[in-house]
Amino acid sequence: MSDLVRLPNIGKTMEKRLAAVEINDVETLMKVGSKEAFIKLRLFEGDTCFSSLCGLEGAIQGIRWHNLSRATKEDLKKFFDSFK
Repeated sequence: MSDLVRLPNIGKTMEKRLAAVEINDVETLMKVGSKEAFIKLRLFEGDTCFSSLCGLEGAIQGIRWHNLSRATKEDLKKFFDSFK
């Protein structure tokens, strides 16, 4: 088990998903950022959802994704919609 599961929104399933795209620790996730991590997951899985993107950003900020600011959620939504 990596240190990723210590972050909010990162459970065992997300930890495994991140490991599949070579994001194996908190330092790597912080360096890569939520959007790049999402792109890696999306390219690997094909159907990565908006909630996963928000969860990754929340993990980086150290908060539950439901508590992201409105501006952050709007920015992430625009980013996510660019993949449709």
